[in-house]
Amino acid sequence: MLKLNAIKSEKIWGYELWIASTHPNGCQDDFKSFCGGDYPLLVKVIQADDTLSIQVHPDDAWAVKLEGEGNRGKTECWYVLDAAPDAKIVYGIKEGFSNEVLAKAISENSLEEYLEFVNVKPGDFIFIPAGTVHAIGAGLRLMEVQQSCDLTYRLYDWGRGREVHIEKGLAVIKREEMIPVAPFPKTFDCKYFTLNEIDVSGEWKFVNENKDEIPSSVQLIYILDCEDSAVISADGQKSVLTPENIFAIKAGEEICIQGNAKIMQIRAK
Repeated sequence: MLKLNAIKSEKIWGYELWIASTHPNGCQDDFKSFCGGDYPLLVKVIQADDTLSIQVHPDDAWAVKLEGEGNRGKTECWYVLDAAPDAKIVYGIKEGFSNEVLAKAISENSLEEYLEFVNVKPGDFIFIPAGTVHAIGAGLRLMEVQQSCDLTYRLYDWGRGREVHIEKGLAVIKREEMIPVAPFPKTFDCKYFTLNEIDVSGEWKFVNENKDEIPSSVQLIYILDCEDSAVISADGQKSVLTPENIFAIKAGEEICIQGNAKIMQIRAK
């Protein structure tokens, strides 16, 4: 078992904590050594004090086409940890508008009228497949699970003057049916990861039953909430739990959580 220490990245809108990463742009060396290589997921905590840019990420095929061999796409999801009463996200674009219309709106600083805004609250879950236009609004703190990729194409940045990537961004947009924003359904599964929310009351034991000693066999335990006396232990190690802690568990390893806690089990595929 390895308790991971965050890498903090300051942003103009707040900050990110890279809490489980082997990505070159923010690599936890001890985690990479623990995994034995490149872990296919990247887990963050995002604190948005201001609204992020309107952005989109490529899928695996577009990442290679636009950025070269060795690049992954970026499918991701958010779990809302905290939210101001009026907090919103951008979650997709309205139907019926061509890329030409969107490009014109970007140039005229009028893209807002083509965006879908959704109110969110703590405990809500948002799935963002690669190709989905999105943005995190001000007043939100999120836990994000994503493919290990740092490719972001900004379509619109509210006049803040940062680089935008209109041609690439419009090329990778997908107009697919969205999964409605709703409280996390206790389990979620997609092509790249599986999430399970578990309520621990008293004691919970878990064995990572993966057999192969490869990076993707490592599982992660993220602490959503816990009482002060809750602890996690494995192989003689013991650690007092704090919300937003995250632990890596090797293939074949057994852990035990004692006390009351709500955790998110994260598995790569």
